[in-house]
Amino acid sequence: MGAMQDSTDGEMAAAIGPCASIPADHMAFVRQVLDRVGDKWSMLIVAVLEHGPLRYTDLQRQIPDISQRMLTHTLRQLQDDGLITRTAYAEVPPRVEYALAPLGRGLHEIVTQLIGWVADHHDEIHANRAQAGSAASSRS
Repeated sequence: MGAMQDSTDGEMAAAIGPCASIPADHMAFVRQVLDRVGDKWSMLIVAVLEHGPLRYTDLQRQIPDISQRMLTHTLRQLQDDGLITRTAYAEVPPRVEYALAPLGRGLHEIVTQLIGWVADHHDEIHANRAQAGSAASSRS
């Protein structure tokens, strides 16, 4: 019996584990937010905003390979969720800066730990992938 029925909406709630403390009617939202904040571009944006506000072009320079479209889209999503702020200054030319909101600062430590873990284990993971790739090609 790995799940129990939630009588209010028919969704299954986890009986044990970390999801058991989350109401069944919140799970879809939790998955959506995890998908958004767990996205590689979101995590990198949150990480580079650590030291204060940055302009759009500075974000582009500090996040290799992100397209303008993806940067714009991800910034909008992070702003919609209240993780970053966007401040437009009435100057000529106009200046816009992005910064971590209080909610985003709470996420920052988690994100930088995860990015650091990946960087620290790069060689090991790369070797495992190479080994798995050669094992897969020898099986076919």
